[in-house]
Amino acid sequence: MSDPQCLFCKIARGEIPSKKVYEDEDVFAFHDIRPVAPVHFLIIPKAHVANLYDAGMAYHKALGKMLALAGELARREGATEGFRTIINNGRVAHQEVYHVHMHVIGGPASLGPMILRQE
Repeated sequence: MSDPQCLFCKIARGEIPSKKVYEDEDVFAFHDIRPVAPVHFLIIPKAHVANLYDAGMAYHKALGKMLALAGELARREGATEGFRTIINNGRVAHQEVYHVHMHVIGGPASLGPMILRQE
């Protein structure tokens, strides 16, 4: 089920244009409109789920598929020597769109440290 007002649901339904990377019955992948690296795309479940707090076992097929596809899609998009996956969950993590989404980020250059440690 999708949310008629959700930005990512609209993208998955084709109501808002995107540069599609992949699509099947469960997930949709598309390029980020503000990339932070040469390879930067999102993978979303087609079913609307706002965040991982709300993603119970009913969503295991789509969520598992997102992880399973990340490597293949990253390689195909040009991240052949490594990539990072990020799922921001909630306000403190700076989730901007409340529809679960996984950023896949990579490219030919180093991505730098994951998170700077506070010492």
